[in-house]
Amino acid sequence: MYVAVKGGEAAIDAAHAALTKKRRGDPAVPDLSLEQIDQQLALAVDRVMLEGSVYDRELAALAVKQARGDLLEAIFLLRAYRTTLPRLAASLPLETGRMAVARRISATFKDLPGGQVLGATFDYTHRLLDFALAAAAPPAGDDGGGDAPAPAAAPDTAAAPPVSPPRVSDLVGRDGLIEPAQPSDPEPAPADLTRQPLRFPAGRDLRLQALARGDEGFLVSLAYSSQRGHGTIHPFAGEIRQGEVAVEIVPEELGFPVTIGTVAVTECEMFGQFTGSQGEPPRFTRGYGLTFGESERKAMAMAIVDRALRSAELGGSTGAPAQDVEFVLPHSDTVEASGFLQHLKLPHYVDFQSELEGLRRMHAGLAAAPPAAADKSDAPDDGTLP
Repeated sequence: MYVAVKGGEAAIDAAHAALTKKRRGDPAVPDLSLEQIDQQLALAVDRVMLEGSVYDRELAALAVKQARGDLLEAIFLLRAYRTTLPRLAASLPLETGRMAVARRISATFKDLPGGQVLGATFDYTHRLLDFALAAAAPPAGDDGGGDAPAPAAAPDTAAAPPVSPPRVSDLVGRDGLIEPAQPSDPEPAPADLTRQPLRFPAGRDLRLQALARGDEGFLVSLAYSSQRGHGTIHPFAGEIRQGEVAVEIVPEELGFPVTIGTVAVTECEMFGQFTGSQGEPPRFTRGYGLTFGESERKAMAMAIVDRALRSAELGGSTGAPAQDVEFVLPHSDTVEASGFLQHLKLPHYVDFQSELEGLRRMHAGLAAAPPAAADKSDAPDDGTLP
């Protein structure tokens, strides 16, 4: 419990003014627009939307700008704003099998039915700084090519939406070599981590929500620890997809699904080996990750950790950090972890003075204690054993 300290309003107002000035930077440099942040820092916007639990690119761009590029602070801002928003409806589960695919890869088949779609990726870049990006950009609408002819317009594909290729897990499942997806009938309402606090034991629906909102760096480290031997999960990347998926709701007055828009998502299925048990044949098991936007690394880490957290139900070991649900979920939350760390900046005067006084008493007690008895041995102190 912290008691408010009066008399610091002027200092706090001055700190806010200093932050505003520092956020703006040199007034001679053009101010960043939200459109620039959204378009040119899109991956940062995607992460803020995902871990902030709000799919709104403009709000996420505003949070990034307000936080001066500190993504954890931006996530905190967006989550705080989310608590003020009314819930108008609940959507149906996303049909990612009908995704309009922009990128789709698999590490399991060379000749993949439907093909590998590389899309926009850093995978094949040389990781060398491109100093051409530091050059002054030409004015909008000027490609710097003088009188060079304009490029041909891209063909209009709006009338022919892309066909979503078959899932790799379905291809493997034809031979019974991967655990089947077994939805319940009727499907139970999933838990809602945004409305209810985390409780244990946590079902897979709650675990996946927590992992989706979890800190990317933390989940990547946990996935890495599992791959390095702290656990039994070193899976295959069965399929990774990026693209647009329709969002549908069922209005009460209509009684049938209506599409209200689309969201960009990344989906990942990891295939982990399962040696089998009594009554269960050996086959692959699944780890699943689904994220907003282009968040491929996060989706992959999420899928590995999801599979690690299923270790107990599949009869595997549970001794590694990535397999401990009560370790992973509470410590993966960006906002909670950052808040608990930064609360150390708040006044702890009473606690510290109490500890300080205790140390002083211990030092005084040691000073008042009689000296230890002198060693009366006649053995020479030459470092040799008697």
